[in-house]
Amino acid sequence: MTIEELLEREAIKEVRILYSHYFDAGETDKLAALFTEDAVCEFDDAHGGVWEGRETIRANYASYKAEKPYSYLHASTNPLIRLLGPDTANARWYLIDLIVAEGTENPMGLLGIYDDAYRKVDGEWLIERTRIDFLWPTRTYFGPRVPL
Repeated sequence: MTIEELLEREAIKEVRILYSHYFDAGETDKLAALFTEDAVCEFDDAHGGVWEGRETIRANYASYKAEKPYSYLHASTNPLIRLLGPDTANARWYLIDLIVAEGTENPMGLLGIYDDAYRKVDGEWLIERTRIDFLWPTRTYFGPRVPL
């Protein structure tokens, strides 16, 4: 692996890390800016269904915005990032979604796996597609887009 490849992977990691920070802080405009204009979010029906386009993604994330910032914490761990070309990549991340609002007795919200496709636009990595394989408390598993 080259230094350049490592730098590209780090840039992709930062996109997913910013996603968690912006989502948890309720910064929906900044969150939406992490997606390509034609991005697609693929969730099961219980979690909003399929969202197409940056503006739809922004509006739908705004509808999930907590009353207080950081009432939820999205921990994305175990990144598996594959560079597919100079401007395309995919990644899978374990998701641990914690509920940390006042009065919450059990902080465990859900467990899942993000399955993402990234595209480099004007020198910046953005999320082109994202899907969550929900594993707990309900299971909706599709498996990786690109074989492991």
